[in-house]
Amino acid sequence: MNKVTLFLMTRKGYEVLDEILSAFNSDIIDFIVVSEDDGVAQDYVEKIKSLAVKYKVRTVTRNDDYEVISKYAIAISWRWLISSKNSETRLIVLHDSLLPKYRGFAPLVNQLIQQEPHIGVTAFFANKDFDKGDIIEQQQTNITYPIKINEAIKKITPLYRSLTASIVQNIKGNRELKSVPQNDLDATYSLWRDEKDYEIQWGLSAIEIKRFVDAVGFPYLGASTKIKDRSLRIFNVEVEKDLNIVNRDVGKTLFLKEGYPVVVCGVGLLKITEAIYEDDNTSIFPIKKFRLRFS
Repeated sequence: MNKVTLFLMTRKGYEVLDEILSAFNSDIIDFIVVSEDDGVAQDYVEKIKSLAVKYKVRTVTRNDDYEVISKYAIAISWRWLISSKNSETRLIVLHDSLLPKYRGFAPLVNQLIQQEPHIGVTAFFANKDFDKGDIIEQQQTNITYPIKINEAIKKITPLYRSLTASIVQNIKGNRELKSVPQNDLDATYSLWRDEKDYEIQWGLSAIEIKRFVDAVGFPYLGASTKIKDRSLRIFNVEVEKDLNIVNRDVGKTLFLKEGYPVVVCGVGLLKITEAIYEDDNTSIFPIKKFRLRFS
């Protein structure tokens, strides 16, 4: 029987493992490679390990000494290069976009920021080029806004499970995995994001900022801003009706509404309803004065 080696991270990796172990005999898995993810508030590595132990599947970490010899390897949320002692091993990657759109990093976050009407997952054969491999299968789902990143992840998780089940079923049956080339003329790219990319740009419209806050919230670390020299993480905001402000100084609070600061944006107003100080994880509420400048 053909076997697969799994490279798993995040909730999506856990869900894929659960699907494979629930639908197929655990013998289909050669072993699992896991890694911690310090870019999210909730890491699933221990849950992945626990599930593997339950089904008696060997698990290693990415820094351990191991050799990939299986005919196929499947990578979920993986960030590092994967090599194999078996020159015939084929690596299958599941990517959070409908390739060739949003090749690269943080595709789901960037799709939400760009207000894409639908999101999806692509299973493709990795090659030496950047997310350019032949596509095995794609699935998509429609979304409406506003939507938070955690909700979007929940919507694509069943797609991960379905795609993986289809692929593993064919591998188990020793059937060829058919694929088609990508059309490079339709390609777009999604850049990597670092801490600076979490910063709120108050000169944008209130609607754009809300979409950004929703896109980088839990399980990620949350949109960032400052009051004086103190850093904040903002998790929830509401768009307020704009007013005629003659000196539109973005980032300043206009007033408090129901105890929440209403902040001037490039276009529109934004009410902050959930935020914490980053240094001690305490809520910024109650607000004692409304003369605040977010920067």
